[in-house]
Amino acid sequence: MPNIANNIAQICSELGENTKLVAVTKTKPLSDLQEAYDSGFKRFGENKVQEMCSKYESLPKDIEWHMIGHLQSNKVKYMAPFVSLIHGVDSLKLLQTIDKEAKKNNRVIDCLLQIYIADEETKFGLSAEETYQLLLSSDFQNLAHIRVIGLMGMATHTDNQEKVRAEFRSLRLLFEELKKQETQNMQMKELSMGMSGDYLLAIEEGSTMVRIGSAIFGHR
Repeated sequence: MPNIANNIAQICSELGENTKLVAVTKTKPLSDLQEAYDSGFKRFGENKVQEMCSKYESLPKDIEWHMIGHLQSNKVKYMAPFVSLIHGVDSLKLLQTIDKEAKKNNRVIDCLLQIYIADEETKFGLSAEETYQLLLSSDFQNLAHIRVIGLMGMATHTDNQEKVRAEFRSLRLLFEELKKQETQNMQMKELSMGMSGDYLLAIEEGSTMVRIGSAIFGHR
């Protein structure tokens, strides 16, 4: 049995003060989440809306819920009342849906744009060119109930460290370029990159947020 509290403390000590940890709790039982919560940790990431809503109902209400999976527009309404940050936004259409549901809940929902940096067809995301087109469009600038606060990306699943490093670096460079062009609903603060296998590389390349599951809770 993994010691969840110890694992969280160990990882947080490696992150330093500039990088936040999101504990990836998908498929994990409520008892694991409660154990993490009891140790003082309150930032959880889920990749299915239904599972996140179910856990939200069962656990303390001061937990910060992050949606880290690929999101379908028709599921946004279920989490709109409480989600803290949506990591994987990859289209204007999805942003418009989030904006509509946030307005119904009298909220502004923070989002990250998912950028395609990997050499794998199974990954989702926008190209750099598509990102600029989206952020410069009047349709985006008219959205009053969402705020894009950064970028998210997933590197190629490979043992080639230099390839992973180069992919993370390309994302950071885009992040830094966009930082110079902030608007009312786009302020670049968070760079979400790095998971259990590559988070130390991601931190070296400027990640402000890592998404870690198996290194905390053990493998499924």
